[in-house]
Amino acid sequence: MSSIELERLRSENTVLRSQLADLQQRLIQSEKMSSVGTLASSITHEFNNILMTVINYAKMGLRHKQPAVRDKAFDRILSSGQRAAKITTGLLSYVRNRSDRKDILSLKQIVQDVLVLVEKDLAIHRVRLDLQVTSEPFASVNAAQLQQVLLNLIINARQAMDNGGTLTVSVGAGAEPGIAEITIRDTGCGIPADQLPRIFDRFYTTKTADAQGQGGTGLGLALCKDVIESHQGRIRVESGLGKGTAFILKLPAIAPPAMLLTGAPPSQKAG
Repeated sequence: MSSIELERLRSENTVLRSQLADLQQRLIQSEKMSSVGTLASSITHEFNNILMTVINYAKMGLRHKQPAVRDKAFDRILSSGQRAAKITTGLLSYVRNRSDRKDILSLKQIVQDVLVLVEKDLAIHRVRLDLQVTSEPFASVNAAQLQQVLLNLIINARQAMDNGGTLTVSVGAGAEPGIAEITIRDTGCGIPADQLPRIFDRFYTTKTADAQGQGGTGLGLALCKDVIESHQGRIRVESGLGKGTAFILKLPAIAPPAMLLTGAPPSQKAG
């Protein structure tokens, strides 16, 4: 092979790698929007409830002149507004963040930020949420990417519990030294043993798309695996028919930033 042909192949390879990276980024963004689409109805419902709370307590504050009653109304309006702001901030940061930057962040905080977005969706589908925090591990992560993994797994878990159930989300130190773990466990239908070896394969799926066109692409779990491995972590699954499913995320733990150890307020924010 001549040097000219070799240089041409190298040039073509560089172009193809660039195109592949661009397509992967678009795929990740598409999966993000798919997750948001799944939650759109429940988030809209929650915002409607927040607005009704604000309106009703504003009316109560206008009707009653007693300071105690007005203080109660103002407190409820403020609390509702803060929850709406938290949901909006979390959703916007999740959708907009496209950088690959990693920061040392609290995995507990990242999990809590995601749960704010899904709490109403779980309640609508009669799924009880059980958050278990045994410690507060830190890891070097891209918050938006890890949030996407958690959202995918939580939505999958909820969809596996057609008649309701319990979603257990646990955060803490892993059994292995230097490893932090996040576990998403459901009480759903489970995955057949013969399908488990393939669930992280691209375009392989164990379910069909629902009425809203969500799910069934075979890309969600493959992306989850890619993201966790890009963080030098591992993802594994435990499941059995009729026994539910658990996805365990293992990430290298890192000491908290010095500012947290000295009691200074953290400057980083998940998302």
